[in-house]
Amino acid sequence: MATSITSHFHTSSLRSLFPGEKNGLYTSTVRSNRIAFPGMNIVCKESRVGKKPITVPPNVKIVLEEQGLEQGLKVTGPLGEMSIAYPREVKVEQEESGILRVSRARETRKASQMHGLFRTLTNNMLVGVSQGFEKKLQLVGVGYRAVVEDDVLVLSLGFSHLVKMPIPEDMKVKVEESTMITVSGYDKVAIGDFAASIRRWRPPEPYKGKGVRYEGEVVRLKEGKAGKKKE
Repeated sequence: MATSITSHFHTSSLRSLFPGEKNGLYTSTVRSNRIAFPGMNIVCKESRVGKKPITVPPNVKIVLEEQGLEQGLKVTGPLGEMSIAYPREVKVEQEESGILRVSRARETRKASQMHGLFRTLTNNMLVGVSQGFEKKLQLVGVGYRAVVEDDVLVLSLGFSHLVKMPIPEDMKVKVEESTMITVSGYDKVAIGDFAASIRRWRPPEPYKGKGVRYEGEVVRLKEGKAGKKKE
């Protein structure tokens, strides 16, 4: 029996020694998509944005609230008041120096995804109530005009009727030279939504670029259909 095994090793190739080959050595293989080691914890990499400290402006007052297993933050500044509720995967703490730190409460993929997001939302709240945000839009087109009348933004965008948009109470809209619109306020998300709703009425068309565009927006123009060349 030993002689037969030795002769087999001399005659077979080296590949037959690896699992899965059937040239003389028969081995059983088990397919697995994940290899786990008992007692080994998987640690998610910390978010580069989430680990940055948040500086609290001197003219802003913050209140940390405990809502069961979740936390809440309320900020008050010269421009307004905002609040946010944190999920269980994220926690916020205030150090003795006054700065805020947002960290993960659990070592899970969902917590890793929310870490940087809620750090950004928290920072936007503090900047919003102390300095504010603004979004500018430009009207491009012959006869396109805008004007503010009694807390209503009136747009002339080439339709058979005027477009009237009520301005939310927590925002300010200013029109310069009839074609430049500035939306300002303390809630960055609400400002972006209102500016997007203005642009949605007449997005820039791809041939001449007419429409409502954000300041600095690059509109790629298409080449129009060329007529047949004269022979």
